[in-house]
Amino acid sequence: MSVKTETTTGTRTISVAHSPDSDDAFMFYGLATNKLETDGLKFEHTLKDIQSLNEDAKNGVFDVSAISFHAYAYVADKYALLPHGASIGDKYGPIVVSKEPRKADEIGEMKIAIPGELTSAFLALRIYNKDFTYEVVEFDKIIDAVREGRVDAGLLIHEGQLFYKQMGLDKVLDLGEWWHEKTGLPLPMGGNVIRRDLGDELMRQVSKYLHSSIQYSMDNREDALAYAMQFARDMAPELADRFVAMWVNDLTLDYGERGKEGVRRLLKEGFEAGIIPHEVDIQSVD
Repeated sequence: MSVKTETTTGTRTISVAHSPDSDDAFMFYGLATNKLETDGLKFEHTLKDIQSLNEDAKNGVFDVSAISFHAYAYVADKYALLPHGASIGDKYGPIVVSKEPRKADEIGEMKIAIPGELTSAFLALRIYNKDFTYEVVEFDKIIDAVREGRVDAGLLIHEGQLFYKQMGLDKVLDLGEWWHEKTGLPLPMGGNVIRRDLGDELMRQVSKYLHSSIQYSMDNREDALAYAMQFARDMAPELADRFVAMWVNDLTLDYGERGKEGVRRLLKEGFEAGIIPHEVDIQSVD
């Protein structure tokens, strides 16, 4: 169950879970390093990979969690979407790569390494083409699986999107580019959710501080990036800077109408394609 405690001083602990990635670390810098006054709320941070966070959310483990938008389809009864903290790619997104040059219309014939069945990247790829076979591989081992020929292609999320060419791999398809051509919308990958049973007032209070943390990081970019570098998995600083810039942007502070419509469209198309078994009631904290 979620970690919610109250001390004799009236401090309430809010359990927050996010991935150990430089973009998430950048967003949560203000809260994680106690730069912000939070009026009687204490935020307790847990770091887990996105696949684990998606599974935990099904059981309502944390008060606030980063999850894939695909996974939100299965936890909307327990969680509401927060209106900030999203990773949304505008004209770019997860990339399918191969060892030998391949074309996107061959994807249905391939065996593809994917980072998890509940990831938004997998949902988008299945909307593109449902015919491929796949194997779940830890996201940071997908490039090796492709290079060693264990799979025909790999679906890259995180920083692999930036250096696959240096590893001798070819781009088959950028799902963000395809999605924009198809819909004119940005492609939403991950967002933050909050437990509904915290109640409206506390949900709004927590939401305010999370928004403040993102704003603080963007206003203090150099310090926040230095903090995030410890989670950058040996990335060079300039690469980490590029990665953070891709996934922490104006749409992170506020989805805006295009971002919200991107989420609605992704989940709607997932349902209409028979990938998600039910329509998703998307509710967010005001």
